[in-house]
Amino acid sequence: MTSPRKHLVKDFNHFITCYVCKGYLIKPTTVTECLHTFCKSCIVQHFEDSNDCPKCGIQVHETNPREMLRLDNTLEEIIFKLVPGLREKEQQQEIEFWRSRKWKENGEDGPRSKRSRLDDDDDDDNDGGGDGDYHRSDPQIAISLDCLRNSSLVGENIVKGLMKKFIRCSTRVTVGTIKKFLSLKLKLPSSYELDVLCNGEIMGKDHTMEFIFMTRWRLRGETAYPMVLEYRPRIDFG
Repeated sequence: MTSPRKHLVKDFNHFITCYVCKGYLIKPTTVTECLHTFCKSCIVQHFEDSNDCPKCGIQVHETNPREMLRLDNTLEEIIFKLVPGLREKEQQQEIEFWRSRKWKENGEDGPRSKRSRLDDDDDDDNDGGGDGDYHRSDPQIAISLDCLRNSSLVGENIVKGLMKKFIRCSTRVTVGTIKKFLSLKLKLPSSYELDVLCNGEIMGKDHTMEFIFMTRWRLRGETAYPMVLEYRPRIDFG
């Protein structure tokens, strides 16, 4: 019986290197129009001079192509696992960069705050939870979270309206994260389930705010903002 062939890192270079700088992808960022992925710094700098994808030439956006970028944290973790020492090397280079900027001369602890931010990014999950800078650079969306009142629903007495129902979050935030947010704010039991609806339709927990806005939120013009999501106790149709 033959032993399985061992793969070298170079076997995967086509998938984990940047088309622009030819190095390993650092903070891999995907253009949603064509799904080509580049280093975040490479593609952001490219878009300073062009609205086209540097690999295929497609026009990404007429005026602001950066709105069509999405960080690929899963790919970043795969690359760090494939290339030994890459994560530590990049973190050290960022620390040295901030030292070169001499933040401490201005009374700021640049390297430590930057390292903390990087650690937060590594620890956050992909659903947008957490209190760090995870989605701060993403396009934002305004949402109104309205309690759907129905006296016939079980649990209506503990599901209340929010004192501050308007929030602003990343378009990448999922319905699952919104449910966690509501459960925290309403102090619901951990086993308590909510439904989140848009225009009367129950939204799946993996639906992002961008997906709901593009496919379910039908209002446009001055009445389009904020997007209204309603919540209520989970209804068991079984």
